[in-house]
Amino acid sequence: MPEILEPKAARVIRLVDQRTANLAEIARARMAATPIAANGLLADALGRPLHDLRISVTDRCNFRCNYCMPKEVFDKNYAYLPHSALLSFEEITRIAKLFAAHGVRKIRLTGGEPLLRKNIEFLIEKLARLRTVDGLALDLTLTTNGSLLQRKAQALKSAGLQRVTVSLDGLDDAVFRQMNDVDFPVHDVLEGIEAARMAGLGLDANGRLTGLKVNMVVKRGTNEQEILPMARHFKGTGITLRFIEYMDVGATNGWRMNEVLASREVVKLIHTELPLLALQPSTPGETAQRWGYADAHGNLDPNAGEVGMISSVTQAFCGDCNRARLSTEGKLYLCLFASQGHDLRTLMRDGASDADIESAIGHIWRVRDDRYSELRSLGSPDTGGGAKRVEMSYIGG
Repeated sequence: MPEILEPKAARVIRLVDQRTANLAEIARARMAATPIAANGLLADALGRPLHDLRISVTDRCNFRCNYCMPKEVFDKNYAYLPHSALLSFEEITRIAKLFAAHGVRKIRLTGGEPLLRKNIEFLIEKLARLRTVDGLALDLTLTTNGSLLQRKAQALKSAGLQRVTVSLDGLDDAVFRQMNDVDFPVHDVLEGIEAARMAGLGLDANGRLTGLKVNMVVKRGTNEQEILPMARHFKGTGITLRFIEYMDVGATNGWRMNEVLASREVVKLIHTELPLLALQPSTPGETAQRWGYADAHGNLDPNAGEVGMISSVTQAFCGDCNRARLSTEGKLYLCLFASQGHDLRTLMRDGASDADIESAIGHIWRVRDDRYSELRSLGSPDTGGGAKRVEMSYIGG
């Protein structure tokens, strides 16, 4: 196992999983001999700050969407992680606190399906007590397929969850059942979205519904006919609808470029019926390009809401990516398309101090130069020397 020696105590702390790390990663890790204390201003090798942390709390899901967990791979014989391998709520909270010290302001809980993690509201309560470097509450949000949201929404809100994003790939029941591949009805997800709205998930300080979002993965030949019905349905509700290009995440979804419907085509389609106006990004590093609806006079209609386009295939946004991902078993991934992670769980369970882990996070992020989508758009993706990319169900979207 690769090692880093901390000078002041000559203590060994492991940063890299030897099973997946390449030699360049090991060499960089061994050179990291100086402790790094958090000051809230951590930047990577390309000058990108550490701002968001996405935490996968389970590798299990009750859907079998073919772009994420296809049934032919994730069948009844698939070996999921044992409970002992998962980070405990206390471990997650400890790591999240150290990331916040490095400048993280937003935490998104994901999966798999995060609402399958038993008592997840207890974890949310713990995370809701954490503060940023300037004493503010973290922006705490969660992504879900919505199947359990109706029964969980109020408990999540009461625990301190601020916002929620629901995955919904169409309104037509037959199309939706085909997409989730477990015959789950669309009505139940819509009821979950309504329950989230009624619970107050997504309300801002002024009581406006600005943080409740719906994500639709668009796969050409499967559900592009649902684009306009989805836009019509959510326009004027306060719920932000976002369209996501079908991505080549992991190695099991059989991704093909000819199944990608470019976001510009989605915009063009919506614009034919519901005219759109481009909006400015709301925050640095935002993944979605924002579009507002125009009124009859061609001006922005603030009451109609907005849509977003997430275009990681055709319009790479690596240049200002500020997101880190923590897997269910405590590996730190620096890119959604990564093939290797850094083992923080072993470091923690071996008795490392907060200062040790804080320094490890600092060294890992400082050498980060991941920009898979940009390289892919240039025709030369860096896939880690041919290594198998991590699955979306393992580190979340």
